[in-house]
Amino acid sequence: MPHTEIGGHRLSLSNLDKVLYPATGFTKGEAIHYYASVADAVLPHLDGRPLSFLRYPDGVEGEKFFTKHVPRGTPDWVTTHEITVVSRTPLHQIFLQDEASLVWAANLAALELHTPQWQVPRQGRADRLVFDLDPGEGADILDCRHVARWLRTRAADDGIHLLPKTSGSKGLHLIAPIEPQNSDDASAYAKRLAQEAEREMPDHAVSKMAKDLRPGKVFVDWSQNNAAKTTAAPYTLRAKPRPTVSTPLTWDELDAAGSTDDLVFLTRDLPPRIESQGDLLAPLLEATGKGRGRLPG
Repeated sequence: MPHTEIGGHRLSLSNLDKVLYPATGFTKGEAIHYYASVADAVLPHLDGRPLSFLRYPDGVEGEKFFTKHVPRGTPDWVTTHEITVVSRTPLHQIFLQDEASLVWAANLAALELHTPQWQVPRQGRADRLVFDLDPGEGADILDCRHVARWLRTRAADDGIHLLPKTSGSKGLHLIAPIEPQNSDDASAYAKRLAQEAEREMPDHAVSKMAKDLRPGKVFVDWSQNNAAKTTAAPYTLRAKPRPTVSTPLTWDELDAAGSTDDLVFLTRDLPPRIESQGDLLAPLLEATGKGRGRLPG
């Protein structure tokens, strides 16, 4: 079994040639290499945030395992914390705080990394606002763009500056840095804007979760602001036929897209993209400052 040493920690790596994405032949070794290559960009967005991850040990077409609890056999150098706000029973969750723990998780075939909108020690106090724009049948990410533009303008009226990223699946995520506040208040604000979007664009947007309301429209999912909910992290792989990545965008880039393919990014695209553009979601990492909005009462 091959080994590697990262940050003074010795890791055993297994089944590196195992194909996790059968449609493309993308292997577990390539997934590990991807996460190692973007560690400097992804880790700041995971910092202080309990991790929920989706493991695909037999590949994206096999059984998946949704993991919140600390897995058996977790090394003692991997950071864990007790979390009390997501369930009646406290649970211990993983925190990926360094490259070694990120590679360790990738070796578990933890392809998808999901985090809440809050950090420890401020459990349940959101420092990010998020909208998940999910296109229904007959709609696509370009339809999401239309709704995203409206939300951007509307939120800006309240001093909230939304930043776009692809979900890595079909839709878009819009995220804003906010002054820490109760997740219930963030969720209520996001719901209010989603309902306004539905009223303003009834042929394009829907704020209710019922699947039968979504064909041809974009569901503005506001619920991921709930303290117990999570969102796919920036730069995470997604378990789709191809190794797509949830990728930060500029608004100009989103506006310029002429087709859905222009907004699909694979693992091979991210290292040169980060090198040339840096982290487009860096404003989310600012602890204070005028860029961090305050939700209206």
